[in-house]
Amino acid sequence: MSKGTSAAASVAMPPVRRGKSLGRRILEHWQLYLLLLVPIVITVIYKYIPMYGVQIAFRDFKASRGFLGSEWVGWDWFERFFTAPTFSRMIRNTVLLSFFSLLWSFPIPIMLALAMNQMRFKRYRRVVQTVLYAPHFISIMVVCGMIRIFLSPSGGLLNLLLGTKIDFLTEASAFRTIYIVSGIWQEAGWGTIVYLATLSTVDPALYEAAKIDGASMFQRIVHIDFPALVPMAVLMLIMSAGSLMNVGFEKVWLLQTDLNKATSDVIAVYVYQQGIENAKYSYATAVGLFNTVINIALLFIVNTIAKKAADVSFV
Repeated sequence: MSKGTSAAASVAMPPVRRGKSLGRRILEHWQLYLLLLVPIVITVIYKYIPMYGVQIAFRDFKASRGFLGSEWVGWDWFERFFTAPTFSRMIRNTVLLSFFSLLWSFPIPIMLALAMNQMRFKRYRRVVQTVLYAPHFISIMVVCGMIRIFLSPSGGLLNLLLGTKIDFLTEASAFRTIYIVSGIWQEAGWGTIVYLATLSTVDPALYEAAKIDGASMFQRIVHIDFPALVPMAVLMLIMSAGSLMNVGFEKVWLLQTDLNKATSDVIAVYVYQQGIENAKYSYATAVGLFNTVINIALLFIVNTIAKKAADVSFV
């Protein structure tokens, strides 16, 4: 190509339009950016600024000396935690309780959403949704009180049905089952919301075409509904993995007894006991920081696996 031809082509090309600058976009849509500023400020104040205090995990913190005035001890608190007599038991209980909770509770909202999506009577569907959503709004304190009443050795519903007088809350082998089953009852219905919202975006023409082709209800669920839920299910799995070590403190604390500590002694309760009850702020912060680092590592690991396996990622 000659120089004249290339010059003519360059002249003939339309000029590249540059996007508006950030300042101009803010001025044009200042109302939206003002609304966005509120959650950003709240997040910075309550989430990021307090991170300054994480340094006490590496100091022998004394309130009278402040953060910078307290002695720097490095990894001493972490070494103390790793060599604690109950370290292995706490790690094992936290991992097993979180893993089994995820294993049993994760697929149930998906199955409930698939079942409710097949309901054609709207009034009946609303009643079912209300019944399933309602337990989510019951406080943990009330739920634990109900559990204690139902499992009471004297007059408890379960003991009446079984004809026994067993105090299940004192049985270490029963604690995980009680924790997981009560969690499923309370949160499974609420977890269906995001999956029902996903199913509502499926094109109805796909169902009509499947019916014309003679597909059964089960085949429609397998080949239409389930593939539509896979990306959202993977995303929810990644988010759940990021909090795998964060076992619900309130329920464990309210249901824990001296006789079931073999399976109920978890990191969250240990942090509370050391930080609030024993006022060992540096030690409790070190344990909490260790727990957070493990959660972040699990989040990235599961995210990487999900990205390669299902082409879905969160971070």
